[in-house]
Order: sequence, then C-alpha cells, then structure tokens
Amino acid sequence: MLSTAFLVVAFSLVPISHASILTATPFWRYQSTCRSIANAIFNSSQLFYPNSTQYDADIEHAGVSSSQVSACSVEPGSTADVSIILRILGSTRTPFAVKGGGHAFNPGFSSTTGVQISMTRFSNIELNNATCTFDAGSGVTWDQAFAALDSSGLNIVGGRKPTVGVAGLTLGGGYGFTSNQYGLTIDNMAGYELVLPNGTITNGGGNNFGIVTKFTYKTVPQGQVWGGTLNYSVDQLDLVKEAVLKFQQKNDTKAALNVPVNYTPAGAISAALVFYNAPTPAPGIFDDFLAIPTNQSDIKTRSFVDMFNSLSFINPNTVRGRVNGVSVMQYSPSVFDAIVNQTLFWGGKIGALDPNFTVGLTLEPFLGDVFSHGPASAYPPDRSHALFPTGVSFEYSNASLDDTVSNGLRSFSDAVTAAAVADGQNVSHAAGYPNYALSDTPLEEIYGANLPRLHGIKKAVDPENVMGLAGGFKI
Repeated sequence: MLSTAFLVVAFSLVPISHASILTATPFWRYQSTCRSIANAIFNSSQLFYPNSTQYDADIEHAGVSSSQVSACSVEPGSTADVSIILRILGSTRTPFAVKGGGHAFNPGFSSTTGVQISMTRFSNIELNNATCTFDAGSGVTWDQAFAALDSSGLNIVGGRKPTVGVAGLTLGGGYGFTSNQYGLTIDNMAGYELVLPNGTITNGGGNNFGIVTKFTYKTVPQGQVWGGTLNYSVDQLDLVKEAVLKFQQKNDTKAALNVPVNYTPAGAISAALVFYNAPTPAPGIFDDFLAIPTNQSDIKTRSFVDMFNSLSFINPNTVRGRVNGVSVMQYSPSVFDAIVNQTLFWGGKIGALDPNFTVGLTLEPFLGDVFSHGPASAYPPDRSHALFPTGVSFEYSNASLDDTVSNGLRSFSDAVTAAAVADGQNVSHAAGYPNYALSDTPLEEIYGANLPRLHGIKKAVDPENVMGLAGGFKI
C-alpha cells in the first residue's frame, strides 16, 4: 500500500498578539462558517473565538513565523464531529488547518486565517495486548505515548524529542532511535482511523487523504537502554568528525547516533547523543565518542522513557524558525566539512543582522538497509539504499529576515549536496524528508516517481479538493 503525509501539526512556545488583526477582511469572511460549525457539533466538541485562553492555545505554534490568526478554533471530540466539520468546510470552501502535537515550522502548514482544527481532545491511548498493537489519538505527543508504554515491556517506533506530536512525525515517515532495527515509524503501522474529505469515517491504511483521528502502531519488545548525551567544546570538533566517520563503518542494528552541530561565535560546537537498545552496549561501538573529553555527560543504563525525556534542543530565545533538510548517503570528510563551513558562514552572516540568530542541525547516520523494513510508501520513493535526512534549523527573531533565512537554508543544503555529489554520492535528486522540507519544496523532490500515483489517489478520494483548503504539501 502506498502511504503519504496528509496531516502536518505544530505547537507553540510563544503567545501571539492578534488583537490588531481581528478587523482584517479574512477574519470576518469566515465567521458564518464558524457559526455553522458551532451550531452543528455535539457537546464533546467546542468552538472558540479570539480573546479566549483556549483559542490562544489552539492557534499557537513552535515558532511565531508559522502561526496565523484564525477566525475561530474548534476542538472536535469525536470522529463524528470531525466529519461534520470537514463537510461544512468543504461546502463553504473555507480554508482550514489541522494541528496535532505541534512542531511544524512551515508557515500555513498547520495554521490558517480560516478555521483552526485542534486535535487536542483526541488524546486516547490504549495498549492492545491481544493484537500487540498500541492506539494513540492524533492529539497525543511522543512523551505521552512512550510514558504509557513504560512498564509494559513494549514500545513503538517513534519520535526523538519530547512534546512532538505523533501525527505529524508518523505521516511524514518518522525516524526513531530504533529505526535501524525496525525501520521508519510508517513501516510499523497496523492501521489508521481517518475521516475522508467527504466526511466518511473509515479504518484503513495510510493511502487515503483526510484527517487522521487515531494511529494504531505495531509494538516491539523494549527493555532497559544505554545512552545519553555527550557535550563537547569547540576545540573537540575534529575528534567528533573522526568518531562520526568511524561509526558509519560499524553495523549494529541496536545502535543509534545523533550528532547536533550548532553555531557559536567561537566556532561550531557539537555533541553526541548515543543510544543502544540494551542495558550494555556492544564492545567498541561508541568508544571513539567516549574517548573525547566532554563538558557534560549523562550516559547511563536507564529506561527508554528516562532517556527520551532527558532530550531537549529548544532555544528559549528563539521566536521564529525555518527548517530544511539535506539528504546524503554518507557523512564523508568533505560532506562533514561542508556542513561545518556552512554553519559558520550563515551563523556569521545572518547573526550580524539578528543577535538571536542560531544555526542548528543534527547528523543522523543510519544503516544502509534502514528502508528495507517496510513496503512501498510515498516517502521514501526509493527504498534500495539509505538516506541520512539531516535537518538544518535557522532560528531568529527579526521578521524582516524571513526570506533571507529561507534562501540561506536553500544555499546551505545546495552546498552540502554539491559536496556529496563531488564525493560520488548519487544524491543530486535524492528525496527530501517531508518533515524537514521547506514549504515550497517541489513535490518531485520528496515523492519522486511516486507522485503520479499520489495524484491518482488524490483524484479518487478528494475530487472536490477539500484537503486543498488545508495547509501542507499540495498533492
């Protein structure tokens, strides 16, 4: 079955001032739709207007740059009400957005000037021992899902940061700490509950376009793990580079590595997040990283949940953000150098214009067969070899720099891709990871040869283009 992402979600750290926008034409244009929804939904759901606390929570996002002031927000409490809402939106041709847990940085992907749908009431979590599956509503976050499984001896393949929603990560593909063992999150799905654009509620696979209300994951065994974060100083970067190069030559499905690289005026600073899916790592697997002097380390044997909850890379000074990915097949010496050089270049260039500007990215090496665990899917369009997704984040506070930041991210990715191609890597047209792609990324660069089939599915299940009224990549 061919699956695709059709729900992108976001959550905000920063409140938005919207009083001056309430008189704008788009706001008033959609008030009749808001009233129709309010009159049609049942008591388990609720609609909110601006200047209410819940409305503010519903429209907030991880960055102010991805937030918009909506005419109203609605929190459906049942699939029946999602169906009602979707039919009203389609018949009135009202723009809308769907928000789950909340970490999309692309403007308009899960925000709108029309009707904001917040899935926060779809917070149900249930472990089904008879079927070895785990249900999570589309308003659940990964820290909530993992906590519910903590004492069960089971787990699901999912996110790597607390508070990220299950919805957006799953529908975008989903890389996790155990992907080398089990594949992507979408490779470990047992089913979905979704509402189609015509309002039909169905249970099925992910080859439909609509609003997902529940995800059913296959469970995998989970015991104690070993790992944590090693923080290094600027002068250790060459040793980190050598450790990354050596790690890629190892072949252990239980091992996972993330290497954050961040800009500082003194140079690029790095860390290593090491993970081993057993109480003790295999001999030598992380020795090169452990041998590097650290500023701080929390490496230990612990529960999966304890390690997961220890992770946080949020910059509290940031109010705006953009993310773009660059796909490579290997972090070769020249690719690593290109990443560092671009980090320093853009950190200095845009940092001179905005004192709150930061550059952050994460090296994400995977085994060569990481895509072999699942069937054909929209992403990745080619499962014959691995791609390292490598998300690059520019975070800042000056709204006038939006275009500069987006252009800088494209240049960053182009430079790293050029270095990989010069190394002989066949990545000039490599698929971009949907959850890292800029909003104007051509669909061919994400879904490749799968795009014609996706167009066919779109035509069959959404002939009126109802989902075209929502945010996200437009199939």
